[in-house]
Amino acid sequence: MSDQEKIQYLESKLTLALAEIAQLKALILDLALKKTSKNSHLPPSVDLTRKNQSLREQSSKPVGGQKGHKGTTLKMSEKPDVIKELRPDFCNHCGQNLKDFSFELSTARQVIDIPPILPYITEYQCFKTTCTCGTLQCGDFPQGVNSATQYGENIQSLAIYQSYYQFIPFARLQDFFKKVCQLGICKGTIENIIRRTAAKAEPVYDAIKEYISHSDYVGSDETSYKANGKKQWFWVWQNPRLTYLVAAENRSKTVIETEFPDGLPNAIIGSDRLAAQLSTTCKGKQICLAHLLRDCNFLIESEKNEWATEFKTLLQDAIVLKQLQENYLKSDEKALNIEKRANKLLDIARLNAINQEPEKYKKTITFFKGMSQLREALFPFLYHKNVPFHNNGSERAFRMVKVKTKISGQFKSLQNEFAILRSVIDTAIKNGQSVWDAILTIIKYQPQVAG
Repeated sequence: MSDQEKIQYLESKLTLALAEIAQLKALILDLALKKTSKNSHLPPSVDLTRKNQSLREQSSKPVGGQKGHKGTTLKMSEKPDVIKELRPDFCNHCGQNLKDFSFELSTARQVIDIPPILPYITEYQCFKTTCTCGTLQCGDFPQGVNSATQYGENIQSLAIYQSYYQFIPFARLQDFFKKVCQLGICKGTIENIIRRTAAKAEPVYDAIKEYISHSDYVGSDETSYKANGKKQWFWVWQNPRLTYLVAAENRSKTVIETEFPDGLPNAIIGSDRLAAQLSTTCKGKQICLAHLLRDCNFLIESEKNEWATEFKTLLQDAIVLKQLQENYLKSDEKALNIEKRANKLLDIARLNAINQEPEKYKKTITFFKGMSQLREALFPFLYHKNVPFHNNGSERAFRMVKVKTKISGQFKSLQNEFAILRSVIDTAIKNGQSVWDAILTIIKYQPQVAG
């Protein structure tokens, strides 16, 4: 091999080595900067440290109850169920019998408790007789009394309440009924109660969907869960008054097209940047700024680009405006200032400046381009009273899904029933209604049989 060939060979090896070194440096940087719930869309449960990851700035107020806050304490009832009078029989000093002495009330104390829970069984006996006209007459069982033996409305309501509101697993629910209520209810019976109740709740579920389809604001999101080892998805469409959950096998836009074939033409939709959500036919779109702030945090930590810091400040200033006033006119000077700053930050000149070092600011460039494409979805919340800057309502709806799966593990079945009943429960909560009363009303509902 000639000297020239040796030089060319070494130069090629050096080029490969430098490229490999660059890749390893990038890998080391990614490993050094861990994604957490503060700088990404990951949930807090993945954080290795349990430090507070809230995006809220530290308040100057002291922790705990604030000045002027009135506490509450357990109050005595004016009408106790049982009164036990305590009178001494003898004087503990001289031994005098006090039986015939007059007494006056000194003080009182109350103990609040519940009686032992025992099954209360009602037997309906149906009698028959023959009228003088020769017609056989027979008594009628009350509506809903269909079997020789069955569980009543309160027991069924308690099974739903404990399972889908308190999230007690079936095995522990069986133990509760056995040890506390003296009832031996099997798992299959609990499942049947849930199926029947969900079927009765379908008219309410459909009504919630109908109201959602005509709402002026709808927050939407999706989250994964396991069903028999297979990854599936819960979708949600919600606003401050309604929650509509759907169990689906995927997170594609076909789910949206199936549930809302005409889209949500009256609504501004709040969501993250999932393409399926952004493809929904609607009046307007609002991107979740809480997600964008976490993205900015990651860019600031990983690539230390000034543009990311400026963009984060812009979002924070827009949020402050919303907190000061519910909505603005587009001609308002404060709103105009936000829009001008956004246009300046997303101007092509700023992108060209960042592009001077494309390898160093790769993630920032990608984020910049995404914000440019979604420019009109950044600040609709400033101009609409009912549109929030975040999509926290959807996150709260999914929190119960995660609680359910963390306690009980994956779904084996009943995911559709869960979607129906949780939609009804969440909607009841949002409207200030009792969850127990809502469940009991559904249990009592007897569909009319045609004919």
